[in-house]
This record gives sequence, C-alpha cells and structure tokens, in this order.
Amino acid sequence: MDAEKLVSAARGALDAAYAPYSEYRVGAALLAADGTVYTGCNVENANYSNSLHAEEVALGSALADGTRTFEAIAVSSAARDGVTPCGMCRQTLAEFCDAHFSVYCDAGDGEDVSAAGVTTHRLGELLPETIGAGHLGVEP
Repeated sequence: MDAEKLVSAARGALDAAYAPYSEYRVGAALLAADGTVYTGCNVENANYSNSLHAEEVALGSALADGTRTFEAIAVSSAARDGVTPCGMCRQTLAEFCDAHFSVYCDAGDGEDVSAAGVTTHRLGELLPETIGAGHLGVEP
C-alpha cells in the first residue's frame, strides 16, 4: 500500500475522533505486514491524561487482533498540519517496529492526497534513542 492510500485511511479515521476539549481531531492508519490496515482516532477525556491518541488506538486494535508486525503508519489531523506522533506514541510504536518503520504525515491541502502533501519519516529519525527490552534485561 502506498503512502497516499494510507493517509486517506487516516483521514477517514479522524472523522470519528472525540475531541470536544482541544477540538484537534487526529486519525491514524497502521499498516500490518500482512497488508491489513488498522485505524484509530483520538479520544479525549476531560482530565487529558486519560486521553487516547489515534496511533495507540490503531495499535491497540491490531494487537487485540493478534497482529505484531507492522510496516508503516499514517497520521492526519483535521488541520492537515503534518502532525507527527508524539513522544509517547513513538516509544509505543518502537516496542513493535524497528528504526526503519515508515511514518507518513499529512500536510496536504483539501481533499487531494498527493505525494507533495505527505512527509515521510523513519521511526528511528523521530526517536533515535529508544528504550527497548534490552534496557530491562529482557530478550526481545
């Protein structure tokens, strides 16, 4: 699946976002190694600390389905501002994805998703010094 299709899936997911406090809706689409796409949206809570991020909702759905290997994730906000996963989501993704895992961010205008509106990062660029199982003395 190409970046544009994955970003389109993330855009579709953000429509279900529950963001009455920040009004910042986010959607994510996580591509599993077998080609399955898992989507998620942000779900806010009045105390903010219990809020769920779109990336972790998508990952949680995949994990609940028994999926553990992934190729890429796309993230989109209603603002189309090129939002990247936050530090917490980066670390959570790093639990299951290597440094070469692709992160596509939506900075496109309007409804058109074109390569010019998608920025691509590698997880290792976004989180260069991840904490891993080895830091805890556990074999991955």
